[in-house]
Amino acid sequence: MADLVSHPDEIKIVSRRFGQGATKLDRYLELDGYKALQKALSMQPDDIINTVKNSGLRGRGGAGFNTGMKWSFVPKQSPKPKYILCNGDESEPGTCKDRLIFEHDPHAVIEGVVIAGLAVGSTQGYIYIRGEYRYLSEIMQKAIADAYARGFLGQNIFGSGRDFEVYWHGGAGAYEVGEESALMESLEGKRGIPRIRPPFPAVVGLWGGPTVINNAETLASVPHILLGGAEWFANLGTPKNGGTRLFCLSGNLERPGVYELVVLDDTACIVKFALRTMKFYQHESCGWCIPCREGTDWLKKTLIRFHSGGGLMKDIDNMYYLSENMLGRTFCPLGDAAAMPMMAFIKKFRQEFEDHLEGRPCACEGAAVEQLPVMAD
Repeated sequence: MADLVSHPDEIKIVSRRFGQGATKLDRYLELDGYKALQKALSMQPDDIINTVKNSGLRGRGGAGFNTGMKWSFVPKQSPKPKYILCNGDESEPGTCKDRLIFEHDPHAVIEGVVIAGLAVGSTQGYIYIRGEYRYLSEIMQKAIADAYARGFLGQNIFGSGRDFEVYWHGGAGAYEVGEESALMESLEGKRGIPRIRPPFPAVVGLWGGPTVINNAETLASVPHILLGGAEWFANLGTPKNGGTRLFCLSGNLERPGVYELVVLDDTACIVKFALRTMKFYQHESCGWCIPCREGTDWLKKTLIRFHSGGGLMKDIDNMYYLSENMLGRTFCPLGDAAAMPMMAFIKKFRQEFEDHLEGRPCACEGAAVEQLPVMAD
């Protein structure tokens, strides 16, 4: 397990059980575990949705869509089963917040999945975890088994007459599968590539049924909202974005850890960092969309030439122009995720790119940046 870090200015909500032994069910119950689920069992589905909607909780996986609003898109009636899918496939470089949730508070994710199911009329949930996190399977499977043994999952949960099944599933390590439609393809046993949309998952999702897909941190926040109230959670954040967030701090820091931004100081080589970023996106592109497949490869190769001293001044503008034309032209957000940082690198640090061309010394010979992972060609 990762070492835990803390800061006196933190407001701990999702992370408040970290390091408290909450992987054990009895300890989780001592720390108010499953009280929110019991409360949800006494509420009407629309009341649960409205509580989450009014809390201002937005997706913690990157898209930032209002969670309660997302749940409200699921049709009340459906000829096919409805599903809740927890997206634990965090694969961005430097992110590890969901890993800590699974390590230290797995029951919070389970509880959030079941509450989401009650809200939309689902009786089945899947927790999908990144392939590199397979070592978490023992923790998650034990948490699920313990919840079944106590009657918190399965048939007649908490004696309510309601049923809910939860399953754990490990991925194969592809970054692309973090995109929600690719995630469903993977879970169905297919190649994990994005689907054409519409239809959207809330209407036609996993195995053709209406599906709610939320990030692990998003779902782990839900029990706290039901216990503390929508107003309390909303007041912790900004007017349109309620609650707290876990941030992964890495880079040139004395105390890296989960408190999310890759932090670089003025000793970091932006060109080298841009190269490593593009290597990652080129390596993880599924290859389906031409702008992403060819664009990330071209950016990577240009930056390799650029970094080795063989670049041209026009390459700077060409990289920006190419990145700009990748935006909004792919099935999933991976193309945008590669293009936006490349544009930002050039817009904010153009002088560093020009310095590499003119033979002036780089701002950094890479000591700190060398620690960042490099994807194989």
